[in-house]
Formats: sequence, structure tokens, C-alpha cells
Amino acid sequence: MVRHYLRHAHGPAFFIAWLRAPLRTGSPVPSGESLARAMAEQVDVNRPGYIIELGAGTGVVTSALIKAGIPRDRLLVIERNQAFFDLLQEKFPDTQILQQDAQKLTQILRQQHIHEINAVVSSLPLLSLPAQVQRNVVEQVASVLGPDSIYIQYTYGLLSPVPKRLLHGFSLTGRRVRRIWRNIPPAFIWRYTKKSA
Repeated sequence: MVRHYLRHAHGPAFFIAWLRAPLRTGSPVPSGESLARAMAEQVDVNRPGYIIELGAGTGVVTSALIKAGIPRDRLLVIERNQAFFDLLQEKFPDTQILQQDAQKLTQILRQQHIHEINAVVSSLPLLSLPAQVQRNVVEQVASVLGPDSIYIQYTYGLLSPVPKRLLHGFSLTGRRVRRIWRNIPPAFIWRYTKKSA
């Protein structure tokens, strides 16, 4: 199955990125289409606000979001890796893509004059990140969520990819909403919201 992914047009680029920085990339293969579709299905297209994608990689989830009906003018894609950023710009020329760090999310949205968030959809390898980076990312995401916004994160583990200490610390509540066996490796999708005051 891994060979199948590596035969994909952008599989080798993803594999090389993983070899160079396994903690940043998280997996040697990109997310599968089944996982990407399932993540996109969590977003209510009819709700107002921007959809923010973090860690887009080769754009599998980006493509699924667009196919799900997310207007490109309400989609902001954030990717730190230079090679992936260049690839995303080539694949999605009509989509706003920024080469930025998710740890600066509030600053990025302020600079882009984005105030209303529908959803944050993340493919960041959250559990593989250093503890401080992990905390920074979750804090940034929590700070931009409104009362009706959602935060979607997938993981390969059985437990919440957002540790309990961060859930409590940033007033988030989460639940597992999908299990995708057809992904390599199998993945779980978690949906988080801000606790009401």
C-alpha cells in the first residue's frame, strides 16, 4: 500500500520531506482521499466565515475542501514547507496560500483582515511536534475559534491528538467523529469546539 502512495504524482516529494523532517511531516505518505473527503465533510459550507487549512502538504485535503463546495475566496491555506508551498501554488492558482507558521495564526489572520472563522482544518502532525510547538499551535487555534466554529484534526492514534492538559487549558472540548480504515495508516478524525462560558 505504501508503494501505491509513492507511485502517486506527489508521493516521492512527500516521502523526501518526511525523511528530512519526520517530526514536521508526521507520515512518509500523504493523507489518502478517503481521509481528506471525511475531513471536508465535517465543514458546513453554508455557515459563514473562513475555512483555514493548516499543514496542507501536497493538497489532498485542499482539493477535497474545494470539491465539497468551499468557495476559494473563503479558503486560506497555510503551509510552512517550501517545497509543499510551491506545489500548492502550482496546483491551486486561484486559492490563497501563504507560506507561514501555524504558531503565528492570530497574527496571520489579523494581517489578512480575517475575523470570522467557520472552521480550522488541520493536517499538522500534532502529536509528533515538540511540546511547546504543540501548545503554541493549539493556543493559536483556540484563540481564533468563535462560539460556532470548529477545529478538525486527524490522528493515527486512538486518543485525542489534543492532549487533555491543552483541552482544559484552552477551554476546548472534543470528540472522535470518524474512523478511516482505508487510509494508510488508518486514521481518526476529531472535532473540537470552544466550551461555552
